[in-house]
Amino acid sequence: MDRPLKDMVILVTGGAKRVGAAVCRRLHAAGASVMVHYRASEADARALVAELGGARPHSAALTQADLLKEGAAVRLVRETVKAFGRLDALVNNASSFYPTPMGEITEKAWDDLIGTNLKAPLFLSQAAARELKNTRGCIVNIVDVHAELPMRNHVVYTAAKAGLAALTRSLARELAPEVRVNGVAPGTILWPENELWRDEVARQRIISRTALKRIGEPDDIAKAVEFLVLSAPYVTGQILAVDGGRSITG
Repeated sequence: MDRPLKDMVILVTGGAKRVGAAVCRRLHAAGASVMVHYRASEADARALVAELGGARPHSAALTQADLLKEGAAVRLVRETVKAFGRLDALVNNASSFYPTPMGEITEKAWDDLIGTNLKAPLFLSQAAARELKNTRGCIVNIVDVHAELPMRNHVVYTAAKAGLAALTRSLARELAPEVRVNGVAPGTILWPENELWRDEVARQRIISRTALKRIGEPDDIAKAVEFLVLSAPYVTGQILAVDGGRSITG
């Protein structure tokens, strides 16, 4: 089997399920060893690592951390290097997502949404920079199409992802020429896991606003991440929209 990422080590935050798990599976299938980070989804994380390890022994490991805790970023990088000997790519996927209507925004929500979507990627990138420079590696940040198209009642999340888009471009300059930094901006890929998104009429309204008139699959994002890690050696500071054309329909 062709394994173009053979000998590469990749840390994926929020890798236990949904889009993160799809990214782990695809990068692993391409030959990479994967460190799967999780915060609370321990059962999903252990099942995924067992699955990947069953396909190729000693090629996957897991680490738990609340990324908002001081020192978590340094520890994740240290544990990855201890487990596999190196670090070639960091995928900042972990994210909190929920509405924050004006008039109801709390400092707790601000700290959580800005923390997981902007602060954690910054400190993880900083912690990983030396290792990534040694391997001439890369960072891929999972942004969001709504960084450019603000979503009603999601002021803080939108601001956080817009900050992550700016961080992606800034880090691309700061870490060049050794480290490439890019982003993937998903559109509607999976419906959020809460009651607000179970209304079929509301879902169809969102789908109708995409050029392709359908939602995507987690593997659509995983393929984009794989491309940026594997096949884009002259691409940095860019954000690839994988949104079914949502960003061109207004």
